[in-house]
Order: sequence, then structure tokens, then C-alpha cells
Amino acid sequence: KGYKVVYPPDGYESWSPKDVFEAAYRATDGMSFGLAIEAAKMGKKIARAGWNGKGMFLFLATDIEFHTEADLSCVSDLEGDLTLPAFVMKTADDHFCVGWLASQTDLLADDWKIVE
Repeated sequence: KGYKVVYPPDGYESWSPKDVFEAAYRATDGMSFGLAIEAAKMGKKIARAGWNGKGMFLFLATDIEFHTEADLSCVSDLEGDLTLPAFVMKTADDHFCVGWLASQTDLLADDWKIVE
């Protein structure tokens, strides 16, 4: 007994014994947070199926421009690329929340998906 596995996009096929396959894989309705992060790094938008807000998703911003009235003279060099990558959430009311942080529930959820 075992499993035939077909991998997209080229259709590569392999066979795995039942006990080996079931020790390495488990059923899920989506992706883990780790896989969702990898998708975001490839430029995909991601979201949790369990989020209540309509149209909410995250994306990874690699360069963020911001404006502030704060005195930043304490920063020694304000030239060049000063921002680090950050998750940005597109909210249900069509705003962007820069610097989104995952909750404990988000980290452990397996209902992450890629938003097309």
C-alpha cells in the first residue's frame, strides 16, 4: 500500500509507501504560516480563510516610503534605503496597515491561502 504523487507543473510522478507518506504529511485545508511566508517572499498576496474581513490580505513590502513630522535628526544618515521589509495588511475598509504582526493563532493556523 502506498501513494502515487504527481507534482505540478511538469507532472513528475513518484510513489511513496503508506507508512512513510503518512509520517511525513498530514491533511490540511490550507497552508501553514511558514509556507504562507514563503509565498509572500515570492510576491504572492496571502490571507487566512478564517479572517472575518472581506478582501483582507497581506503582502510583503520591500521598500516603504513614509512621511512624518517627527524630528529624525538623530539618525546619522538619512540617505539611501532605510526601510526594512515588512508585512502590510490590506484592511477590509481598503486601507494599508504597515508592520502587521501575527497573533499566536495566526502563527499556528493551517488555513493560510494565496489570494489571486
